[in-house]
Amino acid sequence: MQLTRFREEYAHLIETYTLSEEQLRFTGHPVESVALCRVNPNRHAILGIEDAVLVTYFALHEQEGVQRFSDNPAAILLRTFSTDYHHLGKGYGKGALERLPAFMQQAFPHIEEIVLAVNEGNELARRLYEKGGYQDTGRRVMGRKGMLIVMSCPVSVHV
Repeated sequence: MQLTRFREEYAHLIETYTLSEEQLRFTGHPVESVALCRVNPNRHAILGIEDAVLVTYFALHEQEGVQRFSDNPAAILLRTFSTDYHHLGKGYGKGALERLPAFMQQAFPHIEEIVLAVNEGNELARRLYEKGGYQDTGRRVMGRKGMLIVMSCPVSVHV
């Protein structure tokens, strides 16, 4: 699997990306996220592609996006992280998290810390992030879908 920035030639992959109702309880659909990325230069849509198939998706949000979750000006927020429903359980989420630090070094060399906020009720995602090297910061923020646990990982830890 390769991580790549969204380009318009990938729009058809976004439109056919499938999330279950359970997944949508905790995350947004990439169609909505890409629309926000198109109008905000601080939001970056990132695709995890395996054999020309979109298997994972997330957005990276700089500056105003991360300010609620971190005081570090060199932090970036990982948001709307998901794996296509048809590819769950195949290791793509874990693979995306493993590849992210090296991707960050190339695409965002000014970033030192990746921050994310996971819903308290999303135990499966929290365990995935912990295995990926993210640690609970102790910070809690109320989100649209419930209380969020803020987690963080220095980029340099993995490089």
